[in-house]
Amino acid sequence: MELADLKKLEKKGFYFVEPTSKYEIARMKGPCTIILYTTSKLNIQGKEEAVNIVKKELGMKVEEKQTLLSEVIVGSDETMKGDTFGGLVVAGFRANNEERAKLQDLNVQDSKNLDDGQILFIARNLRKEFPKNYFITELFPDEYNERIKIENSTVILNDLHRQVYEALKTKETIHVVDKYPGCKVGDVMEEKAESKYLEVAAASIIAREVAIKQFNELSARAGFIVPKGSTHVSFGLKKLKEKRLKPEEFVKMNFSNVKNAL
Repeated sequence: MELADLKKLEKKGFYFVEPTSKYEIARMKGPCTIILYTTSKLNIQGKEEAVNIVKKELGMKVEEKQTLLSEVIVGSDETMKGDTFGGLVVAGFRANNEERAKLQDLNVQDSKNLDDGQILFIARNLRKEFPKNYFITELFPDEYNERIKIENSTVILNDLHRQVYEALKTKETIHVVDKYPGCKVGDVMEEKAESKYLEVAAASIIAREVAIKQFNELSARAGFIVPKGSTHVSFGLKKLKEKRLKPEEFVKMNFSNVKNAL
């Protein structure tokens, strides 16, 4: 698929807009959204009727699955990487056009706009509706601390994102990653991807659900509510010392605030 092929869609009400990342050759808006990637993959996002119009204009049969046309996206996102307590979670979610429409019905959106209660509710519905469309890689603090001895956090993140994609990919799939420093995985690495791709948003919601459960489990083990983030954690670090708990089972040992406190 080439840029010239897309220009014929202008007569059908489509128009070119600025690409949102360096991995896109072109992006069009109109009855649906069309993205041509540097990998030559074409992604069409929208309702079936609009998608079929695009296929016909591009010389495809409606039922045809053109090899360069990927309607399937695997989005992946991580959480807990900046938290002193806890390990690391990366989740992936796969969706086609039909499934993408259902994600909207389930109120999937940028997880930053959702509180913990909403996260748990939507994640539960996602798991129920799409039991084979998601995959999770989770490290508890002890597992994270073993790996960080021989790998840096970026290498670990790249590996976990790669794992979820390998578990979810199909023959023609675009992998979209919410970009982080040092990201070297994915067909598309885009900042704030969870606000642009429903698959990344769904992955982020599931990742946060797993993180919430991990925090709850660590709190139960510790006997106090372990703090989130890294700003107001001195109380938690002090409690670990007072209770003579093994810090490597609760916090990221490579964090400077942990080294200073313990």
